[in-house]
Amino acid sequence: MANTVSAKKATRKIARRTAVNMNRRSRIRSFMRKVEEAIAAGDAKAASDALKAAQPEIMRAASKGVLHKNTASRKISRLASRVKAIAS
Repeated sequence: MANTVSAKKATRKIARRTAVNMNRRSRIRSFMRKVEEAIAAGDAKAASDALKAAQPEIMRAASKGVLHKNTASRKISRLASRVKAIAS
């Protein structure tokens, strides 16, 4: 248990930051789910639009430290290749 003023403050900061990161992570998952659903439905136009909306969100999460940069790039790459596969 934190017993110094600075340790208590650090605990409060960590709690706030954790809440922000959880919201960002949830938002990313929502955007990715929309792409997945469009792919499953076979709707190339909707999947493409959803991917265009998801890309900046995923990269924003990477820039904020929620995801590693390579992880974000990998997720975008895999989604893009799947969208491309249903488009053709």
